[in-house]
Amino acid sequence: MTVYGFHASHEQVPPADLLAAVVRAEQAGFTAAMCSDHFSPWSARQGESGFAWSWLGAALQATTLPFGVVNAPGQRYHPAIIAQAIGTLGSMYPGRFWAALGTGEASNEHITGDAWPRKEVRNQRLEESVQVMRKLLQGEEVSHDGLVTVDRARLWTRPEEPPLLLGAAVSTKTAEWVAGWADGLITIAADENHLRDMISAYKDNGGRGKVNLQVHLSYAADDDQALRIAHEQWRSNVFSPPFCWDTDTAEAFDQAAEHVRPEAMHEGVRISSDPSRHADWLNSYAALGFDAIYLHHVGREQSEFIDVFGEKVLPQLEVTTP
Repeated sequence: MTVYGFHASHEQVPPADLLAAVVRAEQAGFTAAMCSDHFSPWSARQGESGFAWSWLGAALQATTLPFGVVNAPGQRYHPAIIAQAIGTLGSMYPGRFWAALGTGEASNEHITGDAWPRKEVRNQRLEESVQVMRKLLQGEEVSHDGLVTVDRARLWTRPEEPPLLLGAAVSTKTAEWVAGWADGLITIAADENHLRDMISAYKDNGGRGKVNLQVHLSYAADDDQALRIAHEQWRSNVFSPPFCWDTDTAEAFDQAAEHVRPEAMHEGVRISSDPSRHADWLNSYAALGFDAIYLHHVGREQSEFIDVFGEKVLPQLEVTTP
């Protein structure tokens, strides 16, 4: 059976409203949650970008759900600071927190004023960051000189069991690479053949732990409204790498998305007013072997989505508690 979680999008929803939404999601039957970690939204229309780590403490306290976050250590965040944040949440809420680590996007990282590295350099920087974080979370004193620099760092507050550090990947090449260091995999919904290849690329190269999926969807009372929501809020997110990695402002994403047609949204967002159709899509993803699926309704207003999915979609799924 599969865990079905709620994805909290900091780029779209003010943090107080997002906290109310995740509480509502637990009451509706969602059994897990995760959130984004951005400095900038993808579009000026989205209009928010709260600080994930402040919010996570409140969300873990307000619910009993396990939580994860997608984070990019190495530029905007020093890996020792992220290890400290992970260690603190893991100590306060044992067994309920994980972090998925990726190489990031220029739209968030450019704020430091440092150059945005090539992908292969970002990969190496992430691998060094993961090594530093694992040692710190295991109680070691760490010094490191490389693409990240650490001088005699030690975590004084740690959980008994270090939280899981997952690998975030959207390509099979990256899934193969993260298999060498990650405690699990998280990717985003795509063509089912590609998702099968992602799972195989991870597991066949020694990947351990659970495989997780984030699904972007749009629900409304009628199909036209669901499509309008997706197009209004998420058309800046249709671009493939490297464009989405290297574009550095919300305004630039909006300019690039001016000519994205509404019909194009179906490629990356599951759009329907029919709860049963959403249930069919989710059951298909679960059948591929994903251990957890996190649902992201791409609209800014979350209540109707949560209530309808709690009443009409989750009962059509084999839902389990993590």
